[in-house]
Amino acid sequence: MPAALFDTHVHLNAAPLIENLDREIDRARQAGVESFLIPGVRWKEWPQMLSVARAVPGALVAPGLHPLAAAEWNEEVAGGLIDLFSNTLTAAVGEIGLDALIDSPDMEVQERAFRSQLRLAVEAQLPVLIHCRRATGRLLDILRQEKAQRVGGIFHAFSGSIETAMEAIRLGFVLGFGGPLTYPNARRIPEVLRQVPKDAIVLETDAPDMPPHPHRGEPNAPANLPLIARRVAEVRGWSEEETARVTTENARRILKPVTSHR
Repeated sequence: MPAALFDTHVHLNAAPLIENLDREIDRARQAGVESFLIPGVRWKEWPQMLSVARAVPGALVAPGLHPLAAAEWNEEVAGGLIDLFSNTLTAAVGEIGLDALIDSPDMEVQERAFRSQLRLAVEAQLPVLIHCRRATGRLLDILRQEKAQRVGGIFHAFSGSIETAMEAIRLGFVLGFGGPLTYPNARRIPEVLRQVPKDAIVLETDAPDMPPHPHRGEPNAPANLPLIARRVAEVRGWSEEETARVTTENARRILKPVTSHR
């Protein structure tokens, strides 16, 4: 039997996935996807995220505030996040970071929430899921300043340069490759994938967003992860079996605080 795939970034608690969750999980398992990491976006969604993970064998959570929700950060939210650190389903903190493509909240607010969550993650020895758009230099500076290399994590939806990739890897991060890798006009992402070490590669769908080719324009689903895995196999010259084994081992290693005993 082929090695099982690990979807390291999938919003199972978001519509339309949540509306047909049993069907979507059945489809994913038939496609060979056995493990799921559900990232946080907004504080009020954390209980539902946790409820979904409890209902789906093989699912873990990464509670956190997305840059879009950074203005929600306060002492109450911080306390709620700390409470979730002791939950056996919590494998990381995320998705957190900086996004210069959104108008609100502003970068100062985003940075305050990002730094605060990073500090809590480092103190709790939990890896982090990084969201970054058009703010790479500043984000890398913050990771260094906050000693994020002590916990590492996953750079979600990596689309940067090989130089950025190698710096992220030096800081203890692996890179999440998803739907954009499969686009016919993709150039930089396949080249980065070709050059990075094999132990720095993980798979993700970001479902219901970022569907792979040929499903662009449709809601994404975890059952599409094999399309991404096949493209990784093509670029790296691996078999599909090796791709599944390597990327799943990488995911479990970076999320080791939880997955090592689950």
